[in-house]
Amino acid sequence: MGTIQDISAFLQKGRAKNVKALVQQALDENVDPKEILNEGLLAGMMIIGEKFKNNEVFVPEVLVAARALNAGLTILEPKLIEVGNEPVGKVVIGTVKGDLHDIGKNLVAMMLKGAGFEVKDVGVDVAPEAFIDAAEEMGADVVCMSALLTTTMPNMEATLDLMKEKGVRDKYIVMVGGAPVNDKFAEQIGADYYTPDAATCAEVARKAVLDRK
Repeated sequence: MGTIQDISAFLQKGRAKNVKALVQQALDENVDPKEILNEGLLAGMMIIGEKFKNNEVFVPEVLVAARALNAGLTILEPKLIEVGNEPVGKVVIGTVKGDLHDIGKNLVAMMLKGAGFEVKDVGVDVAPEAFIDAAEEMGADVVCMSALLTTTMPNMEATLDLMKEKGVRDKYIVMVGGAPVNDKFAEQIGADYYTPDAATCAEVARKAVLDRK
């Protein structure tokens, strides 16, 4: 069990090389890939998420931890596919049309990966049609939209309206976030959830998807 705890500890410190080596070591010791994922990588990332939420760590620490998570996943993913590990759910995430901000979105994407989701990041300046096409193609459970400018917030509503028009609105849990966004706005446009930060988004998404299953 020591190796698994070390994976979590080194991930929290953002030590990608150590994480990579320890994941390989655990696999060589025939530890179940799912255990390495859940008890090592994801457990470490969830601790970072909690600390981020409580202002105990900040964006740079989260980014290096996420880099370490990805380093471990590159070794682990082929094995997870072999054992048929299913993600918690699938998420499409992007910044809405007219908005080029991506730091917040990238953090949320990392936290969602850290919570066990398969994540398709469709980038910035994403048109309503592009969100829907990506979600349909992936068979997504969740669509996450980010906006950092008040002028681009209406494009969240436009995406939801188009979902209704195409008859696919009920297929997705729609989450919105970003500096100018709040609960009232989310309710007004008919989104399912607004979350104030990346760690909360991952927690809420995980609970919403598991409750739906």
